[in-house]
Amino acid sequence: MMPRWKGKSSQAKANADPMSKIVSQLQSSLIQSETQGLLSSCSVLVEVDAELADLLNRSCFGRPRITAQEDKEWFQLDMEEAFYLCFSLKCLKVIGEDGYIKSNEELWDYLKSKKPVFPVSYKVYSHLRHKNWVVRSGLQYGVDFVAYRHHPALVHSEYAVLVLSEGDNDLNGRLRVWSDVHCTVRLCGSVAKTLLTVIVNGNNQGANSPSCLEHYTVEEQTITRWNPERSREDQTGPKNGTKK
Repeated sequence: MMPRWKGKSSQAKANADPMSKIVSQLQSSLIQSETQGLLSSCSVLVEVDAELADLLNRSCFGRPRITAQEDKEWFQLDMEEAFYLCFSLKCLKVIGEDGYIKSNEELWDYLKSKKPVFPVSYKVYSHLRHKNWVVRSGLQYGVDFVAYRHHPALVHSEYAVLVLSEGDNDLNGRLRVWSDVHCTVRLCGSVAKTLLTVIVNGNNQGANSPSCLEHYTVEEQTITRWNPERSREDQTGPKNGTKK
């Protein structure tokens, strides 16, 4: 499936301002400003100025929250987004409810307690982000994530992403029977997305600390409907019984 750009100039804009460059700018700005986030249940709230708000918007991290403040904005980061900025990019500190900055290990344990499959979902999120895909929640499509080639304002998402793991567990239950596969693929087709399953193999490392992620491996598979019209032989020749 080819990318569906929103407007004639969208692809040129994306090429001129690649996502890797924008994320690098965000990383530098967060480090320089020593930005800290506040842990709030299953998300992290970050107070930023206009410059950082613009970079967060352009790099597609978090979502702005409406406040009465004119010179400051609040952004709400999902679990995977917050941990990616903390652990992978090392540009954000998170303060817990006790008022102290949480270490990566403490934050890891907390996020696992809120979301038991967090180690696997984070591995997939970080895997796609490292490849410079924009990754957003796929809840509205019944999947874990949706992946964009660039900013959603410029291009439609190409992939609906399902997170699976090696072995027989609840995380894999969604595609255990053929009817689930059929329904999911039909849904993806109706919204012009390709179903991408990303299978995580923990290699018997457990998930006691974020260091386990170094040993996790991923396998990507796309699942699409077979269209016989695209595969049949050329029908432009003479029909049976006709003369040349």
